[in-house]
Amino acid sequence: MAPRVSVCIPTYNYANFISAAIESVLNQRFGDFEVIVQDDCSSDNSEEVIRGFLSDPRVKFGRNECNLGLAANWNLCLRKAGGQYIKYVFADDLLASRDALTEMVRLLDSDRDISLVACSRNIIDARSVLLRVESSFDKDLIAPGTSIINKCLYHSRNLIGEPTTAMFRKDQAERGFNEGYEHLLDMEMWFHLLEKGKFAYVNRPLCSFRVHPAQKTAENVRKRVYLDDYCLLLRQYLDRPYVQAGWVLKNYLTVDALYQFWKLHKKGLIARQDAVASIKSRFRFFFYVYPFFKLAKPFMKIYLSRLINKAV
Repeated sequence: MAPRVSVCIPTYNYANFISAAIESVLNQRFGDFEVIVQDDCSSDNSEEVIRGFLSDPRVKFGRNECNLGLAANWNLCLRKAGGQYIKYVFADDLLASRDALTEMVRLLDSDRDISLVACSRNIIDARSVLLRVESSFDKDLIAPGTSIINKCLYHSRNLIGEPTTAMFRKDQAERGFNEGYEHLLDMEMWFHLLEKGKFAYVNRPLCSFRVHPAQKTAENVRKRVYLDDYCLLLRQYLDRPYVQAGWVLKNYLTVDALYQFWKLHKKGLIARQDAVASIKSRFRFFFYVYPFFKLAKPFMKIYLSRLINKAV
């Protein structure tokens, strides 16, 4: 019989972290799961480490013949998954509670209309030292998915969290992660799922997200990939009928996203010509509206704070 949950662990050169990730799954009190570990052609001793867990029949291992890249490897895990529910645990992250799967499965079982479950998370360092606890919401909640999309757009950030913090239904995610994104492919997938139903949030740190210099997130931030992806996300979702924003607000959010490129130049992090090129390729009139944007920004922040309070 198919397992209830497929825990997907895509990995690349994380031999020093992956044991903790796999062990945190195998130690769960909820036992009806499979673990799919998909190695994206690592050059370290990841395979040796992973094979040490294959005595447990729930652990399945695959190694790509060539490096597919982050998004394609996530999608390969998803295609291999046989479970009703999908839970990603990245190889440098881990489940922080032995009841993480139990609590998330309980919510999805309780209401077929819930399409995405997420939780707060521990932020840990390379040595697994707790740095802080992060939570986007101040309580447990169940809310319409589109209201959470609105809230994310108003905040201009991913309030749901990284894939390690989430669980969703396999049959609602058959499309897979959008490989046109490099950094915000998780946020785009959350929007895709939230259009299908409700969002449930557990305001307890069931998972741990690791921050360290070698992680892909840090590399993407250095390369400004996150800004490119956010502009793409706005183009894809800002005009959806459920987005509660008029013409002025939509244009403000677009210009504000592009302004982040200009801020990087002002801080000396990128050359002026690179900032101008990144902006003009998306909004040719940016520098004409920039003075009005700066004047309006304090008032728009107040307006957005009111919208954020109404969104959920």
